[in-house]
Amino acid sequence: MHRFSLAYLFLLLLPRAAALADDWPHWRGPNRNGISSEPSGFENGRWFSDKPAWRVNVGKGSSSPLVVGDKLYTMGWNAGNDVVVCLDAATGKEIWSQSYACPQFGRLAMGDQSQYAGPSSTPEFDPATGYLYTLSTNGHLHCWDTKKAGERVWAFNLHDKYKIAQRPRVGASGHRDYGFVTSPLVSGDWLLVEVGAMQGTVIAFDKRTGNEAWRSELAEPAGHTGGLVPITVEGVPCAVVLTHFHLAVLRLDKSHEGKTLARYPWVTEFANSIPTPAVHGPHVLITSAYNHMTICKLKITLKGAEKIWEQKYPSGVCSPVIHKGRVYLAWKTIRCLDFDTGKQLWSGENSGTPGSCIVTADDRLIVWCKTGELLLAETAERAPDQFKLLAESRRVLSETAWPHVVLSNGRLYCKDRAGNLVCFQR
Repeated sequence: MHRFSLAYLFLLLLPRAAALADDWPHWRGPNRNGISSEPSGFENGRWFSDKPAWRVNVGKGSSSPLVVGDKLYTMGWNAGNDVVVCLDAATGKEIWSQSYACPQFGRLAMGDQSQYAGPSSTPEFDPATGYLYTLSTNGHLHCWDTKKAGERVWAFNLHDKYKIAQRPRVGASGHRDYGFVTSPLVSGDWLLVEVGAMQGTVIAFDKRTGNEAWRSELAEPAGHTGGLVPITVEGVPCAVVLTHFHLAVLRLDKSHEGKTLARYPWVTEFANSIPTPAVHGPHVLITSAYNHMTICKLKITLKGAEKIWEQKYPSGVCSPVIHKGRVYLAWKTIRCLDFDTGKQLWSGENSGTPGSCIVTADDRLIVWCKTGELLLAETAERAPDQFKLLAESRRVLSETAWPHVVLSNGRLYCKDRAGNLVCFQR
């Protein structure tokens, strides 16, 4: 009877233990949607310690960190090289690093070079192989074996392989080309990369060998967005990509690989459709500032894309988070929208233009914004009628908060464009 009681108690504790530990192996988290299964850490009016557990500099760049187990992976640029680094997630001490020669900007770069430098694409981790995939602003695509101190498995340059052209000017706006910025996506045996070549907008590579597997029938320039996103449409596996001209949904099922299932026109002045499309069931949210100044909800079916609503609540940088029937954004102000209608439920707190937000398991909203400001607020589950700020740290770092914030295994990681990376621990 005693042994049964102990076993039963252990089983009861399992869900809570799991909720307290969650890897962050992909762009925007474990499910690529900005939602964590971990609690925020806010208890009895206190949040994380004001003093970071550790602080390092990993080189210039807007690439966000990944956390897998007790290791953190990220990349930056320093003195003519991109550096891929593995740190101890608890201490910040370097475990291994790899580097390769790379310019600070892509070879066709144009515009806004005072605003960014170094890699912008977030790495992608594959749990099945332990491989880490990185993409430089200049098109260097690498596969690293994290089980062998980052040993290079395969590598090549997308510019050299596909002769990619400079992104075209959009309308009468200024000409922009930020190089390669979109995080790759592991899907089964493939690594999907938004190449933006005449041979195909998205190209799939064998994730183990780097050999080309297929090309999308869509062939237009790549967008300036955070990452590819998986979606299932009426049982068909697909990927969402925001190109220079469209929101596109590409099929991934056998015999239809790379076929265009849906396409929706979406052209932004300065080619700045930066927020990643947010996927929830058959629906996709896209948003942009500049000429659009809206957020738009689409329903994707096997017949194509249908607009459900469009509202004047844009985000210029922060990717939307969809959670429990609401949408959260942190761009200029922190907003909560109704997912069904797009109507604003509340707004509050100036968050500036750079920034990101994530939703935690205890229904709280973590916002990383401006030049190093960290905020914690209630979601609409806890504060349905108005914005409620719980905690704030106003001078965490001093450079632009382009990289997205990460919550993993009870630790909060914040990075800025200069490569300063801090860890807060409960």
